[in-house]
This record gives sequence, structure tokens and C-alpha cells, in this order.
Amino acid sequence: MPLDIDPVTDHREREKGVIVYPVYSRRSAGLSIGVNLFPNKKLCPFHCPYCEVFPFSRKTVFSIEQLGEDLQKAILDAQKQNTIIKDICFSGNGEPTTSPDFTSAVLLAEDIRAKMVPSAKLVIVTNGVGLLLPQVFSFLKNISLLSNTDIWLKADAGTEDWYKKINRTTIPYEQLLHIIKEFVSCSRVTIQTMLCAINDEQPSETEKQAWESLICELGKKSGKTCGVRKVQLYSKARPAPEDPLASQLPDDFIKERAESLRNAFLDREITIPVEIYL
Repeated sequence: MPLDIDPVTDHREREKGVIVYPVYSRRSAGLSIGVNLFPNKKLCPFHCPYCEVFPFSRKTVFSIEQLGEDLQKAILDAQKQNTIIKDICFSGNGEPTTSPDFTSAVLLAEDIRAKMVPSAKLVIVTNGVGLLLPQVFSFLKNISLLSNTDIWLKADAGTEDWYKKINRTTIPYEQLLHIIKEFVSCSRVTIQTMLCAINDEQPSETEKQAWESLICELGKKSGKTCGVRKVQLYSKARPAPEDPLASQLPDDFIKERAESLRNAFLDREITIPVEIYL
């Protein structure tokens, strides 16, 4: 029996200072138990206009002990309702890899997952900036190769111009691109790309071709033990504090982008699934 979870309002629980929150996830296709390393405020080097995290401030202090208690309780609550838990997901109110508690939190969550819900995955959603730190790069590389772990790595833009509009960060585009390529060559990842309009401007044909070339380049790095597992294209589906700066694109636009990428993969003999979430 599924939990009665609203995919929009339950994400807003994060802004109430919680560390663990259950939510229905489109991309997980069911119940995802979120882990929030920033219960007191949003902390992310990206300022994406589509981001649904609203400004907030809480006195909540993150602790490993509280994470352990809350995560075990959330799992037990779901199991009592006979609800299948699809994954335990690190996302929350910012970029999880920038938290000083990131490594210890992931290791604890993985231990709890393996003992209490081994059929679920451990998912880490990241924009890739943590990869610029050698210790985070190494940790994520090792974690990504575990059979029940999936790294969802953001790749929203193929050009620097669109990168500046959709991700709005001071981190140089080429620097981030370089480390992402290096990471994909030795790790297992799922590429996630948000497709939306910015100031009523949709990604241009030039942007589309550049992004497609980038994803194909990453796809070519794939092998039995490393590379891209799949590509997820998704649209804006939740309210954001800067609405209507970012807005939803027509479903057909996203479907056409997915089909174009599939054809590009086919031309290059790349066999990677392309999924869309409207």
C-alpha cells in the first residue's frame, strides 16, 4: 500500500528543519527517503532559478546521531504500512558533498540501508562541485561502484552561456566540466538534466547540440565497471522562490530532446537508456 505523499508539499518539509523526510519521487518511481544535511539553511554553490528550496532559517543542528535515529524510524514507519522503499536519497537543502558530515552520513545511511532495507538503493544527488576536492572525488568514486548505489550527477548545460543562466555559479564551467569527465571515466553515474525555460527563453539549438555532444562524450567513457548508467531528462514540476523566472517547457520539447539523444547514441553505438520525467 503506497503512502499518501504529495510530491510537492512533502519536499517542503525540508525547510521545517528536518533531517530525514519521506517523499514520493518521480525519478525513483515510488517512496524515497530523503536525507537533508542542511536542516538550518540552504547551502549550495549553485543558484539555479528552478530550485524549489525557499529561503528559510532554523535553529536545527545536524548530527549523525539524529540522522541515525530519524532514518531508522522513517524506514520502520514505511515498513509498518507495507510500503516499498525505493531508495535513501541525499539531496536536501543544498549540495550534500559540501557538508563536513557528508562522508560519515553516507556511511551511516549505507549501513542502515544494508541492514534494514537491502532492496533499496542509496542515491546521492550532486551538481559535481564536490568532485573538485580530491577526498570527495575518491569517496564518491568508491561509493559509485557499489551495486546498490547510484550517483545522480547534474549536467544541465552544454555551453557556458546556458550554464551561467541555468546554474548561476561562480565556479568556472570548464573547470567543472573537466572534473566531471574525469570522474565519469572511473565511476558509475546517472546523468540528470533539467530542461526548462529561463526568462521565457528555451535552450537554443546551439545549446542542444553542445549538450548532446557532451553527453555522448561522457557516454563513450562507459564500460562494464564505469561510465554512464542512464540519462534522466526532467522538467520543472515544483514551485520555486524565483517563479516565474524558470518555467516549464512543453512536453513535446523534452520528448524531442530525448529522442534526439537516443539517435545520437545509436549513431555512436552507445547503449545507454534515456528516461524522461515530465
